[in-house]
Amino acid sequence: MKKCRRAAARFLLTGLLLTFLFGACSLHENRFAAGSHHRSFIAYWPPPKSSQQLCLAVKDNIDVKGVVTTAGSEYVAKTSSPASQDAECLAIVRKRNVRVVGKANLSEFAVAPSGLNEYFGTPHNPYDKVAGIIPGGSSSGSAAAVSSGIADVAFGTDTAGSIRVPAACCGIVGLKPTFGLVSLKGVFPIEPKHLDTVGPMGKDVAHVVQGMDLLQTGFAARYAKAVAAKPSAKQIKIGRLYLSGTDPQIDKAIDDALIKAGFQVVLLDQTFKSKWDQAKKDGNTVAAAGAWISQQQYLSKWGVRARTKAAILLGRLLYPRQYHRALHRRAEWNMLSIMSSRRSISSLCRPFKCGRRRYRGSGG
Repeated sequence: MKKCRRAAARFLLTGLLLTFLFGACSLHENRFAAGSHHRSFIAYWPPPKSSQQLCLAVKDNIDVKGVVTTAGSEYVAKTSSPASQDAECLAIVRKRNVRVVGKANLSEFAVAPSGLNEYFGTPHNPYDKVAGIIPGGSSSGSAAAVSSGIADVAFGTDTAGSIRVPAACCGIVGLKPTFGLVSLKGVFPIEPKHLDTVGPMGKDVAHVVQGMDLLQTGFAARYAKAVAAKPSAKQIKIGRLYLSGTDPQIDKAIDDALIKAGFQVVLLDQTFKSKWDQAKKDGNTVAAAGAWISQQQYLSKWGVRARTKAAILLGRLLYPRQYHRALHRRAEWNMLSIMSSRRSISSLCRPFKCGRRRYRGSGG
């Protein structure tokens, strides 16, 4: 009986934390002048008007020498010293004299998919005219900076969608590289053992290729070689995955775009979807538990927002039991790649959902 009551309490607490974390945003936002430019930046260094350099925005959980890495947090911003050196992922950027135009805004500690930031202010989604469309997160500032044209390319980080979600919401392109491909030294961690990555964001594929070439030497040449090998969309198979709860208009828009481009579309069956759903659930579990492992020391700190603490506490509920169970199913995650490769599928197409934000106070 005690076990049942304990399990029920755990279930209810998890539900409350999820509702608070992902539900409608009814908290006041501090209208902090976060580097101006619609709050895309926490620190902004505008380039000279005559500059022809590639302009790069760097998410503010990636170290830039001489600048405080705030991770989107009031507490960290006010208690941390400037970084003594660049994160390793900026090595090629420095060698090629790329202009870093600022530290991009983000959800505090990079743990929220909304992209909201209650202290520095929420980056404005350029597609938001009146409806209050979220920028997506956690790399909200990176996506908004690229979408609005302030930056040519941006670096974001992605644990469980933090590049891909804001890219979808802001109408740009984002890439989560293979885990381990790009160094994480000098990057504020969430789940660095299994999921954290640094990746590029750009207004189109060509700019994402430029960005990825700044993270991995020779990427652009390999991409050009791959395009030369299959120059036509008709030679490329795309796996189409339909997700439960997606607006039919969104599904139609995706299908129309695939048909217009001329890709070979392979419909993925229910077996694949079931494995996908489990892998997604496991990935979210690992990411949430990782936030607890990496960030539990901030639970008692002033200035850390309640929403962020709720995310960390959710990870505490999932660690260690569900976390380890999810990790034990990693071989099943890999089966998705094997199933795709057997059908010669080059990529997987599925929707990302971008919602509206609702909070008291002035609009974003």
